Amino acid sequence: MEKSQPDSVSADTPPNPISPMLAHLHAALAAAGGWLPFDQFMALALYAPGLGYYANDRRKFGHGPRSGSDFVTAPELSALFGRTLAVQVREALTLSDTTEVIEFGAGSGALAEQVLDALDADGGPAVRYAIVELSARLRERQQQRLARFGERVRWLDRLPDTLEAVVIGNEVLDAMPVQLLVRRNDERGWLERGVTLDAAGELVFADRDSDLTIPCEGPVLPGMVTEIHPQAEAFIRTLAQHLKRGAAFFLDYGFPEAEYYHPQRYRGTLMCHHQHQADDNPLVLVGEKDITAHVNFTGIALAAQDAGLEVLGYTSQARFLINCGLIPLLQAADLRERSLANKLYTEHEMGELFKVIALGAPGFTPDLRGFAVGDRIHRL
Repeated sequence: MEKSQPDSVSADTPPNPISPMLAHLHAALAAAGGWLPFDQFMALALYAPGLGYYANDRRKFGHGPRSGSDFVTAPELSALFGRTLAVQVREALTLSDTTEVIEFGAGSGALAEQVLDALDADGGPAVRYAIVELSARLRERQQQRLARFGERVRWLDRLPDTLEAVVIGNEVLDAMPVQLLVRRNDERGWLERGVTLDAAGELVFADRDSDLTIPCEGPVLPGMVTEIHPQAEAFIRTLAQHLKRGAAFFLDYGFPEAEYYHPQRYRGTLMCHHQHQADDNPLVLVGEKDITAHVNFTGIALAAQDAGLEVLGYTSQARFLINCGLIPLLQAADLRERSLANKLYTEHEMGELFKVIALGAPGFTPDLRGFAVGDRIHRL
């Protein structure tokens, strides 16, 4: 049977309504004169209250699209990740004579649970655990998951004036808004890429003159797109102002500066995750997918040093986990657990792309187990 054609739309039919997230962006663009630098757009897309990706009810973490999630992180892959990290955490707690762990961006709460269970089982002194979480929705999930630990776990709205603790952050730095730069075709400096609306009201990129530049010299191709990370570096400087005793460990995907700005990385590192698929267009499905950029670990190390912290180690996630005793844990695990944990350390999965950097409070310069073999500080 032939389907009937839809009635034509009259001229006075109102346009299709836009989502609350897009309406929020339209208002922000209007207030900014029609153009937002990409870092401001990214901050709204991820963290606008109730609307941004990390502030809404959408499920973020899970093993596959059937779970309704968008990506999986190491703690969701295998509890061996947290158990192994806990070995380094315990050593740092002991060496710095501290008794508290502070985690930034605790996600589903899986890593906190794994680290606490491992620390409780290792026979060492009891520890307290604090979480700094921007997302109210994720905080609720964490509180449910960690309820069995009672008052040992607390949530902070801001950093205490003085931190005496071991700090951890897994895939935190990559979620901090970045500025986008585009190399001029005449090779005389850079343009800053931002977001505006086209004639149809759609979000599009637009470039403007800028004095910004990348933090290193070297061959740069005309038209190259890349990122700079002032917010992540500012975060490290802020941490340095508060960390008086202890150490901080950040695990994330990224490169040292020479690799980050290599001409082969011509299109930059910006990426999005939605239903376990990756793409490079942050202007669609805004608020419904994650937006990230790889970390420039040289910039993180320099920001730490300039602010008075010690750079204690830098290596691949694979080497860090193996140094901390992953292999004996794998040998004791069943086949399913070994299969899942395999992604944590193999080169073509997370083992090489993900790195670990350790920062110490002023004057705290111990040799740490996680960097005993394969330390790459010299490559920063």
